[in-house]
Amino acid sequence: MAILHSMATETIKGTYSLDVETVRALERLARRWNVSKSEALRRVIQASAAREPREAGREALRALDDLQRSLDLTAGAAADWSAGVRAERRSASRRREPGGR
Repeated sequence: MAILHSMATETIKGTYSLDVETVRALERLARRWNVSKSEALRRVIQASAAREPREAGREALRALDDLQRSLDLTAGAAADWSAGVRAERRSASRRREPGGR
């Protein structure tokens, strides 16, 4: 004999206005998934919310890629810049250390 324990799920009733085509799409999803319209709507919202942070990260990377492309930075120029920055940092460190000069 199996004993099932379930926890109550808190729900909030809301009223939303949807256009006819959206309601029809929601009804089709609910039928296809064999769930209520409320459950279908929950699943769609949760899936969209889960995807949002990944999309934001991709958008930021695309912006960085665009910026880097716009600079027309060659590998040699990037290496020169990196070496210059490294030398500048070493120079600044020596100035702060006792007896660095």
